[in-house]
Amino acid sequence: MKELFFLVEEALEGGYNAKAIGESIFTEAENIDELKKNIKEAVECHFETDNKPQIIRLNLGTLSGIVSDIARHLGIPKEDILKK
Repeated sequence: MKELFFLVEEALEGGYNAKAIGESIFTEAENIDELKKNIKEAVECHFETDNKPQIIRLNLGTLSGIVSDIARHLGIPKEDILKK
């Protein structure tokens, strides 16, 4: 796996939540620096050494923004991702 995208949102009760797109990884933290550390640890636990993503991208926005980012990095139209 080359890249892994996380959707980062502010939690209603304070702090931040991060959810990996396409993987069952979720973590939370009180601030962004702590969240980055927690994401790194969660990814380390989730993947085998030879299958870890080379790049972890955080998207501090909407799901639509994540879809646009993924499409741009894959070099395909956003609509192709939404069809799947």
